Amino acid sequence: MTDSLPPCPECSSPYTYQADALLACPECGHEWQPGRPDDEASVVRDSVGNVLGDGDTVTVIKDLKVKGSSSVVKVGTKVRGIRLVDGDHDIDCKVPGIGQMGLKSQFVKKVAE
Repeated sequence: MTDSLPPCPECSSPYTYQADALLACPECGHEWQPGRPDDEASVVRDSVGNVLGDGDTVTVIKDLKVKGSSSVVKVGTKVRGIRLVDGDHDIDCKVPGIGQMGLKSQFVKKVAE
């Protein structure tokens, strides 16, 4: 039965098993979703396809209304030191003039420094 399951992507162990909707490795304890490599799952890209990382600087490419406020994050606002998180809004950052907030990566563009 273990022949039909892929080996562990972390330690290459052939002894993987199904645990609910995930696959698990008894040797290293790694769990992952079948059919979705971990490398692709953790990659966050900006609006033009550049790979983003923690600490990058980005600019906003569209006026964004701030939920629950009358404030607007204007086009061209430069945001420094972003932090990538899981979820719908995959960037946590401190926007100048607004404060701490979450942004979607589709509305930002990486700045070459």
